[in-house]
Parts: sequence; structure tokens; C-alpha cells
Amino acid sequence: MSVEPANKKPAPAGDEPDGPPSFSPYDHPAAGWGAGMSVGKFLAKQGALVDGPRAIMKMNHEDGGFDCPGCAWPDDLKGLHLDICENGIKHVTWEMTHKRVGAEFFAAHTVTELSGWSDHALEEQGRLTAPMRYDAAADRYVPISWADAFELVGRTLRELDDPNRAAFYTSGRLGNEATFLYQLMARELGTNNLPDCSNMCHEASGRAMKASLGTGKGTVDLKDWETTDALFVMGVNAASNAPRMLTALVEAYKRGAQIVHVNPLVEAASRKAIIPHEFAAMATFHATPTGTMNLQPRIGGDMALIRGIAKAVFDSPDPKALDIEFIERHTHGFDDYRALCEATPWDEIEHQSGVTRGDIRRAADVYRRADRSIISWCLGVTQHDHGVDTIREIVNLLLLRGNLGREGAGPCPIRGHSNVQGNRTCGIDHRPSDAFLDRLADACGIDPPREHGLDTVRAIEAMHRGDVTVFVAMGGNFALAAPDTPYTFEALRNCALTVQVSTKLNRSHLVHGRDALILPCLGRTEKDEQRRGLQSTSVEDSMSMVHLSVGMKKPASPHLLSEPAIVAGMARAALPDSVTPWEDYVADYDRIRDTMASALDGFEDFNRRVRLPLGFRIKQPARELIFDTPTGRAEFSSAPLPDVVPTDGILTLGTMRSHDQWNTTIYSDNDRYRGVKNLRTLIFMNADDMRERGIGTFDLVDITSHARDGSTRTLRGYTAIAYDIPRGSSAGYMPEMNVLCAIGDYSVQSDQPLMKNVKVTVERAG
Repeated sequence: MSVEPANKKPAPAGDEPDGPPSFSPYDHPAAGWGAGMSVGKFLAKQGALVDGPRAIMKMNHEDGGFDCPGCAWPDDLKGLHLDICENGIKHVTWEMTHKRVGAEFFAAHTVTELSGWSDHALEEQGRLTAPMRYDAAADRYVPISWADAFELVGRTLRELDDPNRAAFYTSGRLGNEATFLYQLMARELGTNNLPDCSNMCHEASGRAMKASLGTGKGTVDLKDWETTDALFVMGVNAASNAPRMLTALVEAYKRGAQIVHVNPLVEAASRKAIIPHEFAAMATFHATPTGTMNLQPRIGGDMALIRGIAKAVFDSPDPKALDIEFIERHTHGFDDYRALCEATPWDEIEHQSGVTRGDIRRAADVYRRADRSIISWCLGVTQHDHGVDTIREIVNLLLLRGNLGREGAGPCPIRGHSNVQGNRTCGIDHRPSDAFLDRLADACGIDPPREHGLDTVRAIEAMHRGDVTVFVAMGGNFALAAPDTPYTFEALRNCALTVQVSTKLNRSHLVHGRDALILPCLGRTEKDEQRRGLQSTSVEDSMSMVHLSVGMKKPASPHLLSEPAIVAGMARAALPDSVTPWEDYVADYDRIRDTMASALDGFEDFNRRVRLPLGFRIKQPARELIFDTPTGRAEFSSAPLPDVVPTDGILTLGTMRSHDQWNTTIYSDNDRYRGVKNLRTLIFMNADDMRERGIGTFDLVDITSHARDGSTRTLRGYTAIAYDIPRGSSAGYMPEMNVLCAIGDYSVQSDQPLMKNVKVTVERAG
């Protein structure tokens, strides 16, 4: 199977690039606000030059505040009003565009025609305005009433011979109240088939920390970031994926904290930043450093690197290098882990990590000398076969010096989407615990199923086999976000019905089942007026803070429904005998929160606490050194180091986002922090790897992936660019490169697709 570059297909008028592709590796501006990006040009293109920034600041002043639907970085603890970033403005403005996609648009374009458009062109058409149903005879979407749409969904679900023939997906943009109703509907129907975006991103984090600490979440908060002595930032490009983290990095640097960035690519966020609320710095373009050390492991080499740091800590003559009192009182398995570290040769650590012993020892000195350390990580660590083992190794290192249960210390996964952590907290989990189901049953008067359901990979496989015939997606762009794009497309097209709840047109509306619905919903920026007045929704950030979000803009169309209203409409149609008060829940979201307070651990007194300034933090037992593990202690792990060194001729490819991109939404073909303009179909390679293959910069190449089952997948005509990346490693953009990740190439530890560990060969095109 081979695929040509997607962005070489014709796009409709108005989607032309700004010029020829270019690459300027030495012209990287400082990360952050005022760093050379023409935000004004972007806003003007969306018809919201003033509305975007002004709306964000206005909504952040209103009672209840506003939560950006972008990243999940916490709000400033001091209530900073200018706590916004370039990507937040772009994300909100993208949602607030004045452009509309209504019945006239669909009447003018067939699905076949739209399938040839670029993904950027599809979303740039604007906001969806009314429910639509696919008409196979006309190959077009045609209008349908909300009542008829709900009846179609309800009838299809009622007629299933087994509720497990339906799957209910959600992305991280869904608020907590809609999330709770969504999982309640699925479980009242009788299935735990609740795949979500976390299955592709941070599943490994949850499983690792649950095994090590008895919790699936990080233990630190923003105050810890403000007081720590050392920060280790692993596998995350903060400038693009969590821009407000830059403020914390700058402030940490100013107070003298050590900041170690661990990434195969030296990203802009590890250099310097201009912070928006520092007006003098903005006016003078004065940047502050955001790092004190960079380590570049080979892709997949993070676990060996952390093992090396731990080995160096054990080797240290410093009697205070280990916190023996903490280890003896609060941990289990220390002796086995110590023996494992001592038995792991330095040569193996250097070979597997790709980092020299000297650099590892220097990083270990930073860790050993710091009284309090935080280790944070993102998808560069999780999307590997050994992701769970790597994160457990991170926890091992933290335990050695008692970096848990005190201010300024602990593990900190960086969730990349607005409410993906809240989704899991509020019930989107295909493997629910008995304790969660027991409380849900008592609070809601239902008998939830106990059999585990399907995650993302298993749901795709089940759709492909025909075992799942109904697929409902609350937000996101599943067709492009998932691995093995052609296989996923076939799976979706094999369904009897696909339902997409969305704000804007995307690829998942064009890759659909035999019957298909587009159900447009309110955006987070918009007023949600229900029978009992203006409603608010709650979200949970990456550090377990829960707070309210209130939209203040007029909805893009009078025909839009809120996400809770859409879930309730489908549920009432599918469950006509349900005793759940769906209509009352939609009329007043406080009613939903009252039920959540009874059903969810940590949400007691929900309605009062969520209205406190900045909301409330969900209790975190591991932070208090209470561990829900079999031994009641924090567990050291003793996993062997995986062999991550590619064989001769093979490169390990990691997929990633560009700066002008948010998940599968492509704002432009630029990636300014990496020096790229007007190009997405590229592969970053080590210069020596390129010379070895006779490839020059800007040469066109063919990239072939080699799956575990022996199958191959090829992308043709991509542009090779020499980059500062370790030998044997390479990188390129998702979602274009998702085609290379075979559906069967997922972690045996977490079921996550190996998006950061694809084995490829690269050769000159033709």
C-alpha cells in the first residue's frame, strides 16, 4: 500500500500556500507571545481580528470564567487575567469564525468532491449550523430535524441484538457534565465500549502510576512548579503543545531552578520565551531562558536514560543521595530495583539511550543536588511499546529521593487536551473498576455492565470485522486521529451508522457508515441557554483542578444544541423506558452535578466547591502518601531495559504536531519553531543518516514502515530535511503519517498505538 502526499492534492480557491516550501533551521524565534508569529494575520483570516483576544479576556473576567478548549495546563493560581497564549487565541478564534457551513454548502458539494479537499480547507469552511444526514443516492448530506436525528440513533441502538455492537468515543473537548451523561447512556444501554483519545495518548501514564502509586494521575499542582528546585521535562514540545507552561519554565529559571529538557529534538521551548503578561519584555522582544540542560536520547531511549540517572544516584558517595527513611517507610521493592540498577552495565545504558555516560551523570548531579524535583512527560514517553515501564522507571527515580508527598516534588504527566483527564475521571473508561460501577449504580439507579469494553484500537478492529456496527463520536476527528488510516477508514465505512457530534467540518464526516449523521453542537465560547437559564460546564485540568467554564458569545446558529442536550436526546430515544431524568438534567446542569457528587469519588459538594475562586482540586491520596496498591506502599518496578536500537537500514520514526496545528486541526502548513514554511509532507532526519542513503536536503523520498506482522505501508514523495536529531531517529507530522502505524502495532502494556516508534526505511523517491 502506498500513499501520495495529501497536501499535493488540489484545494479549493482561497487555500493556496503563501509561497514555496522553505526551511530555516537557524532562524528560530523565542517561543511564546510576540515571537514572530502574525497572530493578527490569522485572526483577520478568520474574520475575528478583535473578537478573538477580546472575547478570551472578557470571558475570563466573567463569573465562572472561561476554559480555553485547547491545552489542559492549569490556570494561574493568582487569577492572572492575561494568562493566555498564541495557540489559545488561535484555537478560540478558529471556533469563533464568522464562516458558516449550512444546507446550501452541502447541496453544492458531494461527499466525493469534499473528500479531495485538504483537511485545512475542510475545517476552514466554518461552523456547522444544523443537523445533517447522509443521502447515499445523492452522495450529499441533507437536512434532518433534531427529532428525526435522535429517533434514527435511538431506533438503530434499540434494534441491536447486543449493546456491545455499539461504541461511544469521546475526545478531550467534552465537558464533565456531558461526559457523565454520555457514559451513563452507554452503561444504561449495557456496554462499556467507551474508547477515548486517552487510549492513544496517556493510557500508559494512568496504568503506570496506578501500579506504582495507586493513582492514575500526577500528584503535583502549579504551586509545586513554583517551588521546585529541579524540573525534568520529557518528550513534550511545550511551545506548541502546552504554551502556558513556558511561564512556569521562565519563572523557574529566574529563581535559579535547574530545568532539564529531554527530547530527541531540541525544541524551541527548551531555549527561551517571551511571556505575554510581562509587558516590558513584550515591547522589547526580550526573551528569558527556559532551560539549563538539553539531553537528546534516541527515540525510545528515555527508559535507559532514567535508569542511568538512577544508577548514578546509587553510585554517588553522597550519604544523602538516597532518602533511606522515606524508602523504608513508604516503598516496596527497593532492594530488587537497586540490584537491577547495579547489574545494568553502563555500556548498555549508553547504547540504548543514545546519551553519553558523562551527560547522564551531569543530569544525575542536577537531580541529586535538588532538594525537590518534578519529572513531567508527555507523548514522547508514552507512545512506545514499553511506555508503562518507562513511566514506572520515572516513579522509581522520584522515590529514591523521597520526591513525593511534599511541595515542589512528584510525577507530572502533561495532558495535551482541554478535558481529557476530566473525561476519564467522570466515567469514560472501557475498564471501569467495580467500586466506580457500584457507586454509579447506587447514584443513578441502573445496573451497569461489568464486562470490560473496547478501547480505541480494539473498537477499530471490531468495526473492521463487523462486530461493532454503530459508532458515535462526541467531538474530535477520529478518522484522522487513529492509526493505520486506510484500515480505520475501512472500519468506519463498514458501520451501519456513524454519528459525529462536531463544531466544524472534518475528515470524519466524509469517512462514514452506510448511514451517517452530523450533529452540530455549541462551542465552549458560546452561551448555553437552557430552560432554567444560562448554564456552565466544568472541566478538569492536567493537575486535577476542577472549575467552571461559561461561554459568552452568541451561538453560531440558533439550531445548535449543547453537548448534554445531544446526549440526552440520543439517550431518551434509545432508552424510552429509562428512569433517568434526562430532560431535567438538560434544563439545569446543577442537577447533573448533584448526581455526579453522589457517583464520583472526590466530587462531594460539587456545586458549591466548583463555584469557589479557581474551583477545587480533586483529592489525591498518593500526594498524602496513601497508596492504593496491594502492599499499601509505593511500588518500585524492576523491568528489564527494552532494545530500542534500530537494526541496520531501519530508522525509528516519531510522529508529532507542528506549531500551527492542534491535534488534527491544521491552521497552516507552517512550523516556525522548527524553521518550516509551506510544507507538511516532510521527514526530519539526522544528516549522517541522510548521507548514508544518498539523500540531500529537500530531496524527495519514499518512506516505508515495517509492521510486526510483516506488512508494509509507504508514503511517497515526502521532503527530507536534515535536522538535529540522533542517528537512527526520524520525525514527521501526524495525522499525515498515521498511515504508517499499523493497527496491530500497539503496546502490549497499554494498547496505545506506537505513534512514536514506527520502524521505517527511507530511500530517494523513484
